[in-house]
Amino acid sequence: MLRFIFCRHAIVAITLALNLATAHAADSASVLDTAKIKQLTGLKGNFSKEENVFKVSKPRSDVKIQVDKWSMPTFMGLTSWAAFTPAHNGQVMMMGDTVVFEDEVNPAMSTALNAGLEVTALHNHFFFDQPKVYFMHINGMGSVDQLATGVKKVYDKIAEIRAARPTPATAFPGVIASDNKITPAPLEAVFGMKGQVNNGMFKVVMGREAKMHGIVVANQMGVNTWAAFAGSDDEAVVDGDFAMLEDELQPILKAMRAEDVNIVAIHQHMTQEQPHYLFLHYWGKGKAVDLAKSIKKALDVQAALHR
Repeated sequence: MLRFIFCRHAIVAITLALNLATAHAADSASVLDTAKIKQLTGLKGNFSKEENVFKVSKPRSDVKIQVDKWSMPTFMGLTSWAAFTPAHNGQVMMMGDTVVFEDEVNPAMSTALNAGLEVTALHNHFFFDQPKVYFMHINGMGSVDQLATGVKKVYDKIAEIRAARPTPATAFPGVIASDNKITPAPLEAVFGMKGQVNNGMFKVVMGREAKMHGIVVANQMGVNTWAAFAGSDDEAVVDGDFAMLEDELQPILKAMRAEDVNIVAIHQHMTQEQPHYLFLHYWGKGKAVDLAKSIKKALDVQAALHR
């Protein structure tokens, strides 16, 4: 009897110890190392006890910005920020919004992707802004070290660009021929499909399919990927749009940036469609065939995700 009581008490004690250890581990995982975030980002921050979130911010006060002919203070929405909160299994989740000028977007995006962060949106917040301002949303899941270091790299890349050229650029490098004389055959060979020709320009369109309110919407309703070429074969421009499912966005972004194709917007075109599509707009300059090969590489990456 005594042995039974002793064993029962021992089991209770072990169970309590395990529960305490589990609770301690959970508490440890839910505590952010705010000092490390500040150290790695080089920025001060604020902690929200209610949401268990630590947020650092960096106002874009390095360039004077006018919106609607009004000198806009950074307080009115011209501040980059990154917020950190505990996630599962000791990891941390980061979400942020980065204020960028046109010549900063793609270098900052490549820096974020190379640092293991995700880029989830790119768009404007204003009209009649001088210089034009865009907002690049980033997020990530991982260790404090990885995420905070990644944020710092993005901010450092932006600062590096502005240090080299205080006034934002007004055009991408490269030349576009004034007369449109694109040769279709080499581009059709790259894409493996016939394209549309119009006044020396060339376009390929690839439809996808979704449902909205139970109705099928596809190519002609705007659910498509396309690439349009103008200029000459040697001094060409390509612009276009990728229709992507959510899990395709990061691989396509990486493929496009690896080919030095400029991303100019990431957003949605529809609501309540199934499956949900995002759209990525791009702009590239160079030889027409080289540009076609770059877009085809991204298309191949997209196709490989569903094999």
